[in-house]
Amino acid sequence: MDTVLSIVMLAAIALLAGAYWLWRRAGPIKQVWLMVLLALIMLANVAIWTIPASDGTAPIDRAETGPE
Repeated sequence: MDTVLSIVMLAAIALLAGAYWLWRRAGPIKQVWLMVLLALIMLANVAIWTIPASDGTAPIDRAETGPE
């Protein structure tokens, strides 16, 4: 699962870099905003999986241990 989250983070960074590059080249502004939106959604998903809940365990920790 750590590998998947790492790939998602790298993809989000690549999307933000691509959106900046496209924006600087005066590309289609709609695509730039869609790339930024997708990167933000990806980062939010990583945060949901990694930020611990009130009991101190993150969802990724519970997913690795399996059902109780």
